[in-house]
Amino acid sequence: MRAWAVIETGMPLQEIELPTPEPTGKQVLLEITHAGVCHSDLHIWEGEYDLGSRGKMRLTDRGVTLPLAMGHEIVGRVLKWGPEANGAGLKVGDHMIVFPWVGCGKCAKCLADEDNMCLTPRSLGVYQNGGYATHVLAPEPRHLVPVGSLDPALAATYACSGITVFSAINKVMPMDPDDPIVLVGAGGLGLNAIAVLKAKGHRRIVVVDVAQSKLDAAKAEGATDTVLAAGPDTAKQIMAAAGGPVGAIIDLVNGTDTARFAFDSLRKGGKLIQVGLFGGEMNIPLPLVPIRALTIQGSYVGNVKELRELVGIAQSGALPAIPITTMPLNQADAALNRLKDGKVVGRIVLTAA
Repeated sequence: MRAWAVIETGMPLQEIELPTPEPTGKQVLLEITHAGVCHSDLHIWEGEYDLGSRGKMRLTDRGVTLPLAMGHEIVGRVLKWGPEANGAGLKVGDHMIVFPWVGCGKCAKCLADEDNMCLTPRSLGVYQNGGYATHVLAPEPRHLVPVGSLDPALAATYACSGITVFSAINKVMPMDPDDPIVLVGAGGLGLNAIAVLKAKGHRRIVVVDVAQSKLDAAKAEGATDTVLAAGPDTAKQIMAAAGGPVGAIIDLVNGTDTARFAFDSLRKGGKLIQVGLFGGEMNIPLPLVPIRALTIQGSYVGNVKELRELVGIAQSGALPAIPITTMPLNQADAALNRLKDGKVVGRIVLTAA
């Protein structure tokens, strides 16, 4: 198999040859057809996460080893499987979305299909080779969801961008459809979040970003209000757009500045769901948290149950598509640099030649 891998952090990806895995046990080998390029790949590629005054969390702190083929938004065709996967109904050529947030496969969380909360994660594209390659090994058939009638390029985004926002939105629901929900960030996550909210029948969606072009895309996708975050009065702009302090904010960027204006925009009983990995730290006046009965909650990707549910919604036709740009797999490095330079609206999805 070929892979476009991180050999050294911060340096260009390199094409390398690796032995094609032979599936054992419940494993399923797939030939990759599509792989989304996610902003979190930039953190892995750069080798560290910004922890503010606490310094940096490096790849080695997370147990990541190089070389690594990143990519966790994966669609591929089934080639073969291990003997313990017999009876799972697999067929050679089945086109599948690959759930990447896998764990040990044995703990209570994994057995409950909540692998993303496993204490010994083995996520594809993070702890083992993922989508920037010609082949990938899924640990079990239960991690595969049929593409069906969906555009496979769009379907790939559901394995991270889709279930990440789906899981975050579920943490603030139920809400009145006309009660504004604020999304911070109008990249691939933000546009997928608009799509999910619309599919759930939510009508007031306020989107915040630093780029007008991305806000224009958010408006085109169905945002009712947009806010250009361009100065210290962003919280006031958010509240003006929403008609007052806000009940739910989903921060898909999650940096020092966004955390501050998001916190400052919450109403009594409001929820701030932190999703992004931009980094920094959050300084908040502690008495306000109990006085205003606020909730600050992290949301880490999603589980395979949520992926199945989301794909079902998409296959019903209720989930609007987001803008997709395709590039060949061998241009993975160029795609990462486009994302790093902020030149992507929606999602780049790498495709096999």
